Amino acid sequence: MLVNRYKTVYLSFIATDLPVWNIIEATASLYQKDRDRFHLLLSQQDLPFSALKNKTLDSKPRTNQPNTINDARGLTDKSLHANSNRQTNPHQGLFWLELSPYRVIMTMQSNNSLSYRHFWEQGVYGASRYCLNANPPEQSKSLRLRNFTRYLNLEGSPFPKRLQIEYELWSDKMQLGSYILHLDIDR
Repeated sequence: MLVNRYKTVYLSFIATDLPVWNIIEATASLYQKDRDRFHLLLSQQDLPFSALKNKTLDSKPRTNQPNTINDARGLTDKSLHANSNRQTNPHQGLFWLELSPYRVIMTMQSNNSLSYRHFWEQGVYGASRYCLNANPPEQSKSLRLRNFTRYLNLEGSPFPKRLQIEYELWSDKMQLGSYILHLDIDR
């Protein structure tokens, strides 16, 4: 059962204990794979330039940072929209989420310098892999971290409407922060 729908999505990534914060608004393709399994795809050209360059780290905290995830979608601050300009990256790549009520896999596969894959399942230590691509490929480096998913919730029927993942990122025995990934899909 393959169903393709084009949707506007709002993807936010927030660190609860670090000054990392980004919101992306883009058009995505939603494919239904099974009754409760979906793929959400975006090409790199559809992502704002700031999301690709990882310009989410600030030396000082933002005063307009939302208090809750639901407030983040309603932000109209000009600086936020300035970071979301539709400048495109000349390198091709795909960003996709494999969604189900039980687990989520997020992948960025790129010809550019960075690719990554995250696996989240509630109550489980999942893998977060980052690959720094180089030319020639023999010089590429990869980094594997663990994440612990404290909360995973996918809402909506028959199509997903909202996803929220709360997780911790770990390197061996050192915690690298707590994060919230939130996705809203317009109907």
